[in-house]
Order: sequence, then structure tokens, then C-alpha cells
Amino acid sequence: MPKNEAAWLVTKHAPLEVKEAPYTEPGAGEVLVRNHAVAINPVDWMLQYLGSLAFGWIKYPFVLGSDIAGEVVAVGSGVTAVKVGDRVLAMAGGSAKQRNRASEGAFQAYTIVLERLTTVIPGHLSYAEAAVIPLGVTTAACGLFQSDLLALELPSANPKPRDKWVIIWGGATSVGSNAIQLAAAAGYGVVTTASPKNFDYVRSLGAAHVFDYRSRDVVRDITEALRGKELAGALAIGAGSVRVLLDILPNCQGRRFIANCSSDVPFDALPEGPRITLPVILKLLAARLRANGEVRRKSRRHGIVAKFFDASSVIDNEIGPAIYRDYLGPALADGRFRPAPAPQVVGHGLQAIQTAFDIQRRGVSAAKVVVTLD
Repeated sequence: MPKNEAAWLVTKHAPLEVKEAPYTEPGAGEVLVRNHAVAINPVDWMLQYLGSLAFGWIKYPFVLGSDIAGEVVAVGSGVTAVKVGDRVLAMAGGSAKQRNRASEGAFQAYTIVLERLTTVIPGHLSYAEAAVIPLGVTTAACGLFQSDLLALELPSANPKPRDKWVIIWGGATSVGSNAIQLAAAAGYGVVTTASPKNFDYVRSLGAAHVFDYRSRDVVRDITEALRGKELAGALAIGAGSVRVLLDILPNCQGRRFIANCSSDVPFDALPEGPRITLPVILKLLAARLRANGEVRRKSRRHGIVAKFFDASSVIDNEIGPAIYRDYLGPALADGRFRPAPAPQVVGHGLQAIQTAFDIQRRGVSAAKVVVTLD
């Protein structure tokens, strides 16, 4: 039996420790992947930093991480979409409340993933390029297509123009980069925001209009760009984005719905350190109460629905197979969909993951932090 190792979160707030881990055989509908590259998301260091304050279901010791790319080494019963030897990308769902298994965390040599969230990657893509995709595309697909969120039509190879528009606030982020491509591939016009240095980047992904999110005139500019157009809704990415969108949507025609995948508290502004202290907790709660109060007032005043979501619901519904099985593989193979943002490889081996957390927390622009494992 092969030896498995993992970067363990031994207890809440602790630094990661690389130690031996069980080698788990896949069950029904599951796939075992030998990881060659993993990517880092903000939720990874938030899980470490916040612990039970926000993620009370986690059982320590635990293996974090969602984004993997590697080689299939075993499949469980009923698996037909992939086979042993395939190069794949997958979303590891171990941190989701309904899974909650260390064997399904990304930051180890061998990870159990669900077939429904696994896609064969074409030969022209490296593992590092493929690893940037899973959580970003899953979160974007959830917000855009899930029936209780924006409920857009699904992407296809030859989308019919729908004469409807979507606002994607935070287009150069990991979620935004995937959301722009998915919305455009579903036939919707995309208005997005980014820093000016990333304008050409988000346009290359399919955005029709892009505006500087720091501009004092951004509300006016987006409102003007959408004048006479029908809005299909908005996707809010990044702290504070919901509040700005609540100033834009009252001036637009169409659906007044905001799918929000980000906290209104800017966690990246919190003090560094392994432990969360009582003053920090109080600061978080106060900021959240202020933000939530403002959102509720504006939503009621203008008849707008603002709904928070995370990608974990895709684990159990039809959106996962629609994206991973039906759309993503062929779209990657023929270049219709591209891995975005670009991988920023910061180290090699499980021991580099804690440093990668710190780099991601300090912030990257139009890039995703990746660690290679082979």
C-alpha cells in the first residue's frame, strides 16, 4: 500500500504539520487521486485562523484544501467518467459540512474526491494550470446557475445570445475569472469590475464592460452601461461588494437579485498570528452587524434579494455534474474555457503549504497561489 502524507491542521489555530496520513480506498462514486499540484484559497487560511468561530463542524486533526490536480490511482464502484491513469482536476470536498472527512482534504499526497466533481484535463494543460480551477469554477457555477440563486441557463459550446446581462463584481478574482467565462458561455453579457491593470485580462475572459471598482463614479458608470438593458442579476465577490451593488441595482431593469459568496468583513485586514483573540472576535462581530444592518435596510428599501451562498451545495445537486461532466472537459480541451487566473507557484512539497497560506493572505492580483507536489 502506498504511503500517504498530509499537511495536518492538528488543532484550531495551529500551524500545519506534515505527518503520515491514512491511505483511503475510494467508495461508491468516489475517485482516489495522487496529487501533483494543489491551489490555495482564502477559505483555507480562514479555517486555520478562525477555527470553531466560523467552522464549528471541523473535527481535528484535519486536512484542509479544495483544489487538486493529479492522476487517478483508483476508482470506486459505479465510477464511469474517469479511469485509472487519467489526469484530472477535482474539487476536494472534505471541509464541507456534509462531507467533513480528512481523507477528502486537498493538502495530502492522496485525496478522495467525488466523481461528480472531477474532470479529465487535456494534455496541453499542466497540473499547476489545472489546479487553479476547481473551487473557483464550482463557486461561480453555484452562484450563476443554482435554482435558488441567479438560475441562469447553463453554458454550452454554442450559446445563444440571451439579451440579458450579469454584473460580476470582482472579475479578476479566482471566482470572478471563472464566472465571467461561464456567464459568457451561457450567452449572457457581462459587466465586471477590476483594477485598471487587469482590464484587458477580464475582457479576454469575455467581459463586455469593465470598470474600476475603486472609482468614485463606479455606481454611475455601471448604471449607465446597463441603461436600456435587462439585468439577470449580480454576483458579489469580495468584502463590501454587496453594499455597492445595492446602490446599482435599483437603477437597473430586470431581476434584482444578488448572489453573494463573500463575507462583508475583510478578513485579510485582520492582525497576523496563529490565535484569534477576544478583541479580534469583538471587532469581527461589530463589523458584521454594521454590514448586515446596512444590507437589510437597502434590500428592503429597493426590493432587492441579497443571498449568501458557498460552493458546498454543489456537492449534492445537479450543477456539479452539469459543469464537471458535461461542460468543463470539452471546453478545456478545445480552448473555449481557460484556466484562470494564472498559477503562481510558490513552493514544492507539503511543507510549503503553510508559507503558501501566508502569501495568499497578503494578497495576489489576477493569480492563484499553487504548490506542486511532484
